[in-house]
Amino acid sequence: MEEIRKFQQMIDESRNIVFFGGAGVSTESNIPDFRSEDGLYNMKYKYPPETIISHTFFLRNPEEFYRFYKDRMLCLDAEPNPAHRKLAELEQAGKLSAVVTQNIDGLHQKAGSRTVYELHGSIHRNYCMECGKFYDAEYVKNSEGIPRCSCGGMIKPDVVLYEEGLDTKTIQNSVEAIAHADMLIIGGTSLVVYPAAGFIDYFRGKYLVLINKAETGRSVRADLVIREPIGKVMEQISCNPQ
Repeated sequence: MEEIRKFQQMIDESRNIVFFGGAGVSTESNIPDFRSEDGLYNMKYKYPPETIISHTFFLRNPEEFYRFYKDRMLCLDAEPNPAHRKLAELEQAGKLSAVVTQNIDGLHQKAGSRTVYELHGSIHRNYCMECGKFYDAEYVKNSEGIPRCSCGGMIKPDVVLYEEGLDTKTIQNSVEAIAHADMLIIGGTSLVVYPAAGFIDYFRGKYLVLINKAETGRSVRADLVIREPIGKVMEQISCNPQ
């Protein structure tokens, strides 16, 4: 396939690759996304999903929030797919310097990636809103109703809800990584979620590659566009150590 050959050549010629990924990376691990035909936005709940996962709703109706969150967003049995594994291999080979992800599932780390900037937080970090004590995702998943701390406080997932801002340090690290990359791979994202989608504007490197099954929400000056599932593409790539 000519596109794969070109992609491989670009990777071989690059020394500082950054990957910017979205929900399409996780859907191949059977984690539901939000905007596809059978995504969370198109499922029927008592409230729209975008309302449920807002800061205001979480504070006003935490029981309903957690009912949805545990059922649809805590996918603890999910395993990394070929895209996650290949990105970890590229990092180990000294080719890839960072993964910038909009996903909250922790699958990049599970696959072995070390430098991962999680723009929207992680389901694996949860804190008491009263005393700040840490709890893992299993504790939240297995709790009855609203998960509570030993001090009695309500536990909140370290995920960015609607109406909340992104973490400043994570933004800074992500922007710096993208700005210094000589190759940026954008994969599995519709590029409609801001401010995250705007981060790719900081790229000034040589090769910009877009891998996504569907059209993206904004035009991208890509040197190569591949309309295939991200896992199918990445598993055909070899990691030649520098």
